[in-house]
Amino acid sequence: MSLRTRLTILYTILLVGFLLLFGVAVSLYFNDRVKSQLDLELSQAAEMVIANTRVDASAKLTVALVELREQLPPDALVQLRDRSNALVFYNTSFTESLDPLGARSRNPVVRDSSAIGLPLRVLTVPLQVGNRVVGTLQVATSLNLVTDIQAILLSITVAGMIIGSIVAALAVWLSTSQALSALSSATQVALQITKADDLAHRIPYSGPQDDEIGQLITAFNQTLGRLENLFNSQRRFLADVGHELRTPLTVIKGNTSLMRRMSCGDEESLESIESEVDRLTRLVGDLLFLAQAESGKLPMIYQTVELDSLTLEAMSQLSVLASDKIKLRLGDFDQVQVCGDRDRIKQVLLNLIGNAINYTPAGEVVIGVGKVENMARLTISDTGPGIPPEDLPHIFERFYRAEKARTRSKTKGFGLGLSIAYWIVHNHNGRIEVDSKLGAGTTFSVWIPLAEGDCKQQTS
Repeated sequence: MSLRTRLTILYTILLVGFLLLFGVAVSLYFNDRVKSQLDLELSQAAEMVIANTRVDASAKLTVALVELREQLPPDALVQLRDRSNALVFYNTSFTESLDPLGARSRNPVVRDSSAIGLPLRVLTVPLQVGNRVVGTLQVATSLNLVTDIQAILLSITVAGMIIGSIVAALAVWLSTSQALSALSSATQVALQITKADDLAHRIPYSGPQDDEIGQLITAFNQTLGRLENLFNSQRRFLADVGHELRTPLTVIKGNTSLMRRMSCGDEESLESIESEVDRLTRLVGDLLFLAQAESGKLPMIYQTVELDSLTLEAMSQLSVLASDKIKLRLGDFDQVQVCGDRDRIKQVLLNLIGNAINYTPAGEVVIGVGKVENMARLTISDTGPGIPPEDLPHIFERFYRAEKARTRSKTKGFGLGLSIAYWIVHNHNGRIEVDSKLGAGTTFSVWIPLAEGDCKQQTS
């Protein structure tokens, strides 16, 4: 059974139940109000009869007949009996008791009864003188009007339930059809994606974006977008890994074949093989790092780190790489302490400063360390060629390279260093910003929260 059918049946049943309860409540309320009005009229008629009734010394009842018949309501049935149950006064040809059970009551009572073929509402009032009962007065009125109106209310209720259920079923069916059409479209798109493996499809939706269906479609489209990006990244990752592995393996295989033909160990070939093996080792190490980082299995040991001293240490190690063509110098420099993993933060410094040196043909690289409010800021600025604006949003992606050629010099990496740096900084509750202009250089800014008090050593 479809969701639309289930919703239609559910809402129809709820409406019918509500109409039924409403009809019963209205019928009970009407019955109570009408009978209360009838009881009031019966009490007034009884008081009228009692006011015209006399009791002599022998307990004989007498009634001023003329005055009483003129004053009684035309639809009132009255019987006045003495203590021997003999009729003293009545205004109908029916002489049997209007309510035999009520007539035996010692207290005034109002009951529904049936006499002379009619449903009656009967008020029975014992007439007493002192503690002695001298007679019984019964005043009744027909309940035909009440039963007729109840029948009409029942008919209206039944008709309303039938018409209301039909209208409700149609309204719910049509409204749910319109509302669920977006879900049907989502199902069709999902099936198309499954069959065609095309994640570029999106679910069209023209309704309000803030309702449940709109939020679901928006979330589904966002999920499709993320899946598309992930699949594209995976394809690019496989292509780039294949390329990166192919180049050193080709070099190693060529040098090995050359050495086999020459039957000797050529020093230049051995150095080439060793260099390519080192590149493969770095590549595998970086890939393992990212795999461990994303799986949550990479240990991080947090402690108080003097960022200024660590920066000087990284600059000292990279001074050989800079040689004479690149000038490494300090910019604004301050003593700064952060809470983090010392080795991982140093890895970020080596990556960023090393990239600045590698991508700067000639000029200088300026490193600065400072504080801005509760954050430490590390800046690495170079005078290199800069990064094109279209490449800036992608530079932290794995294997992404701004250069169009697939070749790369030995001094440059594999496109994993910035991905690793981004992950490390992000897991220190920090962020990396980049500002670059073509022909004017690039500046990377690393923001990490300052250490507050003692940084307890912990492993994450």
